Amino acid sequence: MKFGIATFVTDESIRPDVLGRVLEERGFDSLFLAEHSHIPVSRESPYPGGGELPRRYYRTLDPFVALTAAAATTSRLLLATGVALLIQRDVIHTANEVASLDLVSGGRVLFGVGAGWNREEMRNHGTDPRTRGALLDEQIQALKEIWSRDEAEFHGRHVDFDPIHLWPKPLQRPHPPVYVGGESPAALNRLAKYGDAWLPRAGTEPAELRRVRTWLAGQGRPDVPFTVFGASADERLLDGYAEAGADRVTFLLPTLGEAETLAHLDELAKVVSGR
Repeated sequence: MKFGIATFVTDESIRPDVLGRVLEERGFDSLFLAEHSHIPVSRESPYPGGGELPRRYYRTLDPFVALTAAAATTSRLLLATGVALLIQRDVIHTANEVASLDLVSGGRVLFGVGAGWNREEMRNHGTDPRTRGALLDEQIQALKEIWSRDEAEFHGRHVDFDPIHLWPKPLQRPHPPVYVGGESPAALNRLAKYGDAWLPRAGTEPAELRRVRTWLAGQGRPDVPFTVFGASADERLLDGYAEAGADRVTFLLPTLGEAETLAHLDELAKVVSGR
């Protein structure tokens, strides 16, 4: 089982170029960065974690800019979104951003996507929260068409464009793997139909990983990789994930300054080296 880091990079945290370098030096295989374009002042949508929305949500760097900075100081670290809010993004621009990052990084992108939770944030981008799942399904399909065809077109209910040229193509062929976030029936159906890997959140029990693995096999998808997102370093839980066949666990790294981040990573590295 491999180990990575999931975090928010902000204007107040460790720089992404420094973070990438120190992660690679300590043996972590991947960096998953969260995305929020903005936070509406209204705050009508409750924070899923309960209580007040943490400060880091208001100050998140664009993940593709941050991951490009991390790419420049690393050679092996996998560069991932965890998760990109694709439903708030133009699909053609996003196809170009992901492909460009994959090219300049030497083929190291993992593209994690999710349907999101902040309904006011979605609406500010013109996205109807009621149809965001259907939109996301079509966007994933459209991205794969753009990445794999010289003349790509897509005609759906929510995404519709006539044949287009778009280069660069990703270095990974046919495209970077799409990691589907979420544990709901809708998310799992999306994974089975359109995803390349699953990104369940911390709190998903090892027994659920085993159940989903069995279910995916029944859908003709027995070999889908699993990465647990934002877990703690609890040894019992890590043993359970390993026994359940998780391919990777990412630890949730607090959003801190450089000195505090390095100290925290040193403690996590001890856990990884001991396994």
